[in-house]
Amino acid sequence: MTLDTVKHAAKTPEAEQPWAELGLKQDEYARIREILGRRPTGAELAMYSVMWSEHCSYKSSKVHLKQFGEKVPENDAMLVGIGENAGVVDVGQGYAVTFKVESHNHPSYIEPYQGAATGVGGIVRDILAMGARPVAVVDPLRFGAADHPDTKRVLPGVVAGIGGYGNCLGLPNIGGEVVFDACYQGNPLVNAGCIGVMKHEDIHLAKASGAGNKVILYGARTGGDGIGGVSVLASETFDDTKPTKRPAVQVGDPFQEKLLIECTLEVFKEQLVAGIQDLGGAGLSCATSELASAGSGGMRVELDTVPLRDSSLSPEEILMSESQERMCAIVEPDKVDRFLEICEKWDVIATVIGEVTDGTRLEIFWHGEQIVDVPPRSVAHEGPTYHRPYARPDWQDALQADDANKLARPATGDELRAQILQVVASPNQASKAWITDQYDRFVQGNTVLAQPEDSGMVRIDEETNLGVALATDGNGRFAKLDPYAGAQLALAEAYRNVAATGAKPLAVSDCLNFGSPEDPAVMWQFAEATRGLADACQTLGTPVTGGNVSLYNQTGDVAIHPTPVVAVLGVIDDVNRRTPVAFAEAGQLIYLLGDTKEELGGSAWSQVVHDHLGGLPPEVDLERERLLAEILISASRDGMADAAHDLSDGGLIQALVESCLRGGNGARLVVPEGVDPFVFLFSESAGRAIVSVPRSEELRFTDMCGARGLPATRIGVVDGDAIDVQGQFSIALSELRTAHEETIPGLIA
Repeated sequence: MTLDTVKHAAKTPEAEQPWAELGLKQDEYARIREILGRRPTGAELAMYSVMWSEHCSYKSSKVHLKQFGEKVPENDAMLVGIGENAGVVDVGQGYAVTFKVESHNHPSYIEPYQGAATGVGGIVRDILAMGARPVAVVDPLRFGAADHPDTKRVLPGVVAGIGGYGNCLGLPNIGGEVVFDACYQGNPLVNAGCIGVMKHEDIHLAKASGAGNKVILYGARTGGDGIGGVSVLASETFDDTKPTKRPAVQVGDPFQEKLLIECTLEVFKEQLVAGIQDLGGAGLSCATSELASAGSGGMRVELDTVPLRDSSLSPEEILMSESQERMCAIVEPDKVDRFLEICEKWDVIATVIGEVTDGTRLEIFWHGEQIVDVPPRSVAHEGPTYHRPYARPDWQDALQADDANKLARPATGDELRAQILQVVASPNQASKAWITDQYDRFVQGNTVLAQPEDSGMVRIDEETNLGVALATDGNGRFAKLDPYAGAQLALAEAYRNVAATGAKPLAVSDCLNFGSPEDPAVMWQFAEATRGLADACQTLGTPVTGGNVSLYNQTGDVAIHPTPVVAVLGVIDDVNRRTPVAFAEAGQLIYLLGDTKEELGGSAWSQVVHDHLGGLPPEVDLERERLLAEILISASRDGMADAAHDLSDGGLIQALVESCLRGGNGARLVVPEGVDPFVFLFSESAGRAIVSVPRSEELRFTDMCGARGLPATRIGVVDGDAIDVQGQFSIALSELRTAHEETIPGLIA
């Protein structure tokens, strides 16, 4: 077959091309021809198809995402914002922290182990590309019904992939979530996050500047295991009638990635890199076009110099391959030899594949023949922008009118006791130790808090004990009831979780998981959730540093619940003052902070006891969240609270069970006068937390809460080996532990 060169493309304008098979729309293909003034070559078509995919171009979402930049001013801590591989914030003492959350949803359904493993690998390289040493990972996960047969296929594979890759890299897994719901049956959500640490002067950006500088591809050889990969998989819905996409799932090698990390950090240390980009979604198409687009000139690449695992790969396949463990660096000519020397030391293959030019084009050659001649911005940053139609679905009113507050409630203490055990043992509220025990949470020796704490925390300076905390949260049930409020509740919960450990919330990353943007109802959910998150970040003063959008999470015409996952990063000046969840000392006083209202819409109780979803989610009060966070941080800093736990899924009783089981101490509680015991225990009102306060600190603590106007109610004492609610019931910790810990192993193992 004749090679499709630029000259040949110009001479054969009517040649048929497989643009539709590559996921392009007819008008998109026409736009490419308009940009180039001719039809694209096969290689150019491959590049545009992956770079203009939903996953890479954000073509359906960017008109809404711009709110994050418009509404939320960058605070003093922001060093690098939206648009780079990951955001960077100043955490003090000369340190900067970079963090981000990404999705690997569709690949993880097709091939759970490799889909999840390469999701971890990809987010780690994003962090590495900023100049940082990766120090921890997190994994917010969503699966179908816990008792569904396919969940037994997907969940163990995903968990093994995350653990296998992260453990081999020597990165502690410090946080995340596991949620089960039938809506995720055909579309599990595998989101992965990473934190990296560096000094301010070590920040690197993805740009190719300086004519004559060399383009070096280093890391693993390029193979056919990830052709199209996530860029294609994440850009359409699953449909049983379509051919399998198994070959599109990437294959990871964590040992190669570990070498790549150490090699990259050494070339950074010797200041050998002028620009750098990891190869993730869209592979070389992305790395070359984005580096050239962000630089001041053009780029020439000799594609036939790329090291291959499969010599039969065509130029188009090489450009589309998403093979893992690869990076692309821009290096000044006089530093190339040293760069290659360090790569050889670490047994990392490195090849000069091109150079930066003083032109304006990205030019790619194959054995001397030009196969790509494009303006790089048109590939990387000027893809389609869709103003998708959206409309509030006609079923939304009926869903909200189906009020969960009207469901039948327990009438006696015995019924209340039984339903508590039922909720505590439900898959979403049960212990996830079977999962998290497969992750190394303490490797490197700097993990301060990890699952099942409210947020993960790592020390980043061993002398000063400076640390950072990260929490991820997102409640798809709340967002289904009201996507605007649901997104704000996700932010509020993550913000509250960080503050509960004693860290000050600084910045946000997000992973927005939704169904097909071609459905006006789904697009309305996305628009409302994005608006809600931007408004809430504006109020709380937490800028969005970056993130990810994952669309087309649906099977046929059935979409997942809208699931905006929000990650909040916080800083603590001394990790020795962190506040854990556990009630560790008998005799301490238990205080409930915040107001409890009759709010059961989307609650764990309504789901577990009644299999019900309806009504309105809890009310959001962001100023209350800010005040609560200030109190929790002050209590931690000044030694006024020995334990703290936010109230969210499952309400007060779930938080009490977790704090009691974690510390091995029971609790005696008194329901406040005039309060319904059921509402007291099961309401999921936001802006609340429980704390255990040493008796010696009670007056100081209550004075602080009173002076700042935060309701603080003494509800009990840490004591005994049971949770005893006066006048209602008593449940031994041994019975609670059995209910809490045996569910997941019984369903999955």
